[in-house]
Amino acid sequence: MKLKAILAILLAAAGLAFAQHSASKLPPVKFTDNTLDNGLRVIISEDHYAPVFGIAVSYKVGSRDERQGRTGFAHLFEHMMFKGSENVGPGEHFYLIFTKGGSMNGTTNNDRTLYFEILPKNQLDLALFLESDRMRSLKVTQENLDNQRQAVKEERRLGVDNQPYGQAYEKMDELVYDNFAYKHSVIGSMADLDAASVEDVQQFFKTYYAPNNAVLALAGDLDAKDTLARVKKYFGAVPRQPAPKPVDLTEPPKSEERRLKIDDKLARVTRLDIAYRIPDVTTADARALAVGGMVVGGGESSRLYQVLVKDKEVAAQVFAGLDGRAGPSKFQIVAMVRPGKTPEEVEGLISEEISRLVAQPVTDKELQRVRSSIRRGAVSGRESSLNTAISLADDAALYNDPNRINTESDKRLAVTAADIQKAAQAYLKATNRVVVTTVPAAPPRPAAKQN
Repeated sequence: MKLKAILAILLAAAGLAFAQHSASKLPPVKFTDNTLDNGLRVIISEDHYAPVFGIAVSYKVGSRDERQGRTGFAHLFEHMMFKGSENVGPGEHFYLIFTKGGSMNGTTNNDRTLYFEILPKNQLDLALFLESDRMRSLKVTQENLDNQRQAVKEERRLGVDNQPYGQAYEKMDELVYDNFAYKHSVIGSMADLDAASVEDVQQFFKTYYAPNNAVLALAGDLDAKDTLARVKKYFGAVPRQPAPKPVDLTEPPKSEERRLKIDDKLARVTRLDIAYRIPDVTTADARALAVGGMVVGGGESSRLYQVLVKDKEVAAQVFAGLDGRAGPSKFQIVAMVRPGKTPEEVEGLISEEISRLVAQPVTDKELQRVRSSIRRGAVSGRESSLNTAISLADDAALYNDPNRINTESDKRLAVTAADIQKAAQAYLKATNRVVVTTVPAAPPRPAAKQN
C-alpha cells in the first residue's frame, strides 16, 4: 500500500475518533453529598487537575425572604459578613485570603446569598475556619450596621439611582410580578435601609444564617473523606436554628399588557425592555424558552440581531434570554434604539419575530447553532474548580438537586422545535407582556431672562 493511502486511512480514522469523542457527553462531575447533624449540607467534588480548590457557601435567603418595610436585608448581609466575627477582625477575611494567593467575593440575588473563595490546596483549613467562624459568630453591632448601611446606599446610588437605565430594572419587576417576594428589588430602598435596627439585623442573621439553611460545596484538589472530617471539625458545633418559614412565590395570572415610559436624564439613547412572566427554570417550558431565546436573541447570528441591527439598522444592540429564578421567571428582550429611529419601529419588528416563534417551528440549522453554544457553555462552566463549587452549592440550595451540573445541558440539548413553539404559544402572549420604554429626558429649559 502506498504511503499516501496509508496516511489517508490514518487521518480518516483519527478524524472519526475525534468526531466520536466530540459528540460524546461530558464526563460527569462526581461528588459526595452528606448532611451534618446540625443540618449543614456538604458537597465535595474531587478534581486533581490543578493544586487549588474552590469553596462556596450558599445560604437559602434572598430578597424574596424580606418583608415590606424591611427590604435590602439580604444584600446588606452580603456586606455585613465581611465586618468580622469572634476570631476575625473587620476586613481580615479579605487580607487572609489575598495574602495566601486566593480570591473571593459574595453575591446576592432574589433567591439566595452566596460566598466563595478559591485558594491553593494547602489552605483548606483557613477557608473552613473563616466561613465557619462568621456563620457561628458574626459581629452584628450598631457600628457595623451603620457602616455597611452607608456602603449599600452608596452602591444603590452608583448602580441604580445615578446609572443610565437604572430605574428600568426595578420598574420591570414591579410590573411583571404581583407577589411582593419578587416585586421589589434586591438592593432595597433607601427608606428601608434607614429604618433597619440592629435588633432587626440580628434576628435576620439568626433566622437565615444557620447551618440548616445553608449548603457548603468544595471542589478541586481535595480528598473527600479527609475534607468531610475537617468540615465536621469546623462547622459541627455551629448550632441549628428553627427552619425559616417557606416563602409563597405563587403569582396570579396576568390578563392584560402593562406598559411604562421612563424619562431618564442620564440616558443618551432610547432603550426598550420587554418581558414575559414564565415558570421557574426547572420546568420543561422554561427550558424550551431558554433555547428559544438563544435562537431569537442570543448573539450576532440570532434572528433579532440580524433583523434589527444588520438589516433594518434600527437598533444598536439587542438581546433575548431568561432571567431564571427558583420561582416564576422572566423571558426578556432588551434593545438599544439607534438615534433617529423610534421605539415603535423596534417594538414592531420584535413583535414580528415573537409572532414568528409562536407560529412556526425554528429550523434545524438554528437548533444546531444553539446546541453548539449549549455544549460550549457546559464545558466553560467547568473550567475552574470554583465554578464547579458554586454550581453544586447553588443547585443544592435552590433546587435540592446538585446533580443539575450533569443533567441540565443534556436537557437543553434535547429541546425540540415543537417544544419551543409550544412554550412560546403558552407564554409569549400580548396579555402576558410588560413593556418599559426608557427615553432620554429633555434638558431643562433655560430660565427666561427678566428685563
